[in-house]
Amino acid sequence: MSLYGAIEAGGTKFVCAVGTGPDDLRAEARFPTTTPLETLDRTISFFKEQQERLGEPLIALGVGSFGPVDPNPASPTFGFVTTTPKPGWANADVVGALRKVFPIPVGFDTDVNAAALGEHRWGAAQGLDTFIYLTIGTGLGGGGMVGGRLIHGLVHPEMGHIRIPHDWAADPFPGACPYHGDCFEGLAAGPALERRLQQRGETVPENHPVWALEAHYIALGLVNLILTLSPERLILGGGVMQQAHLFPLVRQEVLILLAGYVQAAEILNNCERYIVPPGLGGRSGVLGALALAQMVARE
Repeated sequence: MSLYGAIEAGGTKFVCAVGTGPDDLRAEARFPTTTPLETLDRTISFFKEQQERLGEPLIALGVGSFGPVDPNPASPTFGFVTTTPKPGWANADVVGALRKVFPIPVGFDTDVNAAALGEHRWGAAQGLDTFIYLTIGTGLGGGGMVGGRLIHGLVHPEMGHIRIPHDWAADPFPGACPYHGDCFEGLAAGPALERRLQQRGETVPENHPVWALEAHYIALGLVNLILTLSPERLILGGGVMQQAHLFPLVRQEVLILLAGYVQAAEILNNCERYIVPPGLGGRSGVLGALALAQMVARE
């Protein structure tokens, strides 16, 4: 059976794996995202060791990376992390470093597009051709498919940086995004929660009023996406959404904000199946990178 390599390149940690799918992961490693040189060296060492241990070569690699990135194969900076605020990683050539060692096809996309691909192949988006995967954690980003194809364009979607209404009287917090202040990410990602309260989100009681505010902001972002792309499902992952009590609050707020305008039974009558957690849990990213490797190997 062909062996594929997967890299979930997160701003906090890298997850590397080899295998063919959810039921066939032969090895996996996690380590902190430090400098590009150190992190990519550890990544390359992992795959070298697994090829030797398993006695077969990788036939393709897939990388789902934190960004912004250049995912255009025709671009001279394809495979680069571009304008990230993460120290040391701006203009890091991720794909170039891998190709120097592994002369095989390398698929490269955003971490959220990769996770969306994983959910489409094995998770909560199976059988759909237009859906959104949103991660709400240390950062906030979105990817997905339209018409059965991963969403690209001039660069790639930056759903986490859409502008949403900010009621300064109700929430005087200025926002945590280093670029835009109070964009979607700046108001709703994990660091925004922590800075508002001076404590980590997982330590905040379920009945704290901040969760109603968080659900409101998430719902504002989702409604913009619903009205723009008309997705068949919204999949919400990331550390903040580990707070399971957020899902019913978000669904209720989405229905209020839509105000009956979108007359779709999937939303009005079955919202618990329309706004859902990832079917693959915390493995969407790395399995999506594996699916990306399989996709590029077929091209």
